[in-house]
Amino acid sequence: MSSKTTPLRTIAAALILSVGVAILSFAMTSSNAAKKDFITYWAAGHQLIHHANPYDGPEILALQKSAGFEDSRPFFMRNPPSAFWIALPLGVLSAKWGAVVWSLAILAALMTSIRLLWILQGSPPDRLHLVGYVFPPVLACLLAGQFGIFLLLGVTLFLHFYESRPYVAGASLLLCALKPHLFLPFGVVLLAWILVSRSYRILAGAAVALTMSLALAFFLDPSGWSHYAAMARAANLQDEMIPTLSLAFRLAVHRNWLWLQFVPAFFGCRWALKHYWSNREDWRWTDQGMLVLLVSVLVAPYAWVTDEAVLLPAIFAALYQASRRSLLVFSCIAGIALVEVLVGLKINSGVYLWTAPAWLIWYVAARAKEPAISCPSQSQSPDSSPCQQNCRWRSGIKTS
Repeated sequence: MSSKTTPLRTIAAALILSVGVAILSFAMTSSNAAKKDFITYWAAGHQLIHHANPYDGPEILALQKSAGFEDSRPFFMRNPPSAFWIALPLGVLSAKWGAVVWSLAILAALMTSIRLLWILQGSPPDRLHLVGYVFPPVLACLLAGQFGIFLLLGVTLFLHFYESRPYVAGASLLLCALKPHLFLPFGVVLLAWILVSRSYRILAGAAVALTMSLALAFFLDPSGWSHYAAMARAANLQDEMIPTLSLAFRLAVHRNWLWLQFVPAFFGCRWALKHYWSNREDWRWTDQGMLVLLVSVLVAPYAWVTDEAVLLPAIFAALYQASRRSLLVFSCIAGIALVEVLVGLKINSGVYLWTAPAWLIWYVAARAKEPAISCPSQSQSPDSSPCQQNCRWRSGIKTS
């Protein structure tokens, strides 16, 4: 290990530790935890432990009030019963210690994701992957106690294992099922790719994991899906401000036609299938699949800036191929978004409407202007250096 890299690694470790300490400092105060999205999962977990309805407004509000929640309306967990398994462990903890465990789990998921994404890039010797810790949607997740980072972990595990361990890759998609509406074009292409490439082990892994999740949900609350539907109707989600292009499209055409929010997703799925079919002969999820991921979040009928944390694999893919000018543009975009997060703008603020399109436009521009890559001779050892691994990945050459 060179003397130059040692300080960098020390700084990186200190940065990661500082982030963890900051999160725990917020989480250790129950009243502060009650103001974060964590309180929805904690209250749902306490209901599920007793086989009660996790969407019961009066019961949820009473639990949240006991933890220091100040609003007069219950703050529901808006995820479907397939997400019960992730809220269940919080049901045995107090709000204070539940917040600590939740924060540690989010931080561990983030560190694991960034580490695996760094490996996917060929383990380059630079520290560009540390950008992941200050990527604005990621930071928004950490501050809000949101589980968008678990979605990121699911996508990252799939990308890392889909060739080497297909069953694990398929099972990891259960994390994406926490918010399936974010992955509509991605999921359509995934199913088409599985059928064309006959990657049935990935489908089997996903089916087993989802079946176990649904079985657990049924055991905890046999009427979970009807309770979820009743909550969605009572919450009047159609009247809520959600900073997405889908909502903007609905409001521009007819605000009372809720189905209009799914029109962008429909066309996104059509485009994604066409994109896949045109590239099916040399399809790689770590390459062509990243554009599909970006489009999926862009056209999602329901999404927040915290959900954009799932875009980190695509951001990394472009960062490691970007020119200096593209890196400067990214710094400007990320800097503006970071200011919005740090000044405390609520995630339902319309100011966040620009972020998802900005990541997509920057990605396309950065990949279009990627510099020519000079790879070493293929006669050299495939694992001779991280730089060579990164070079081969960026050139689309499959490593053994």
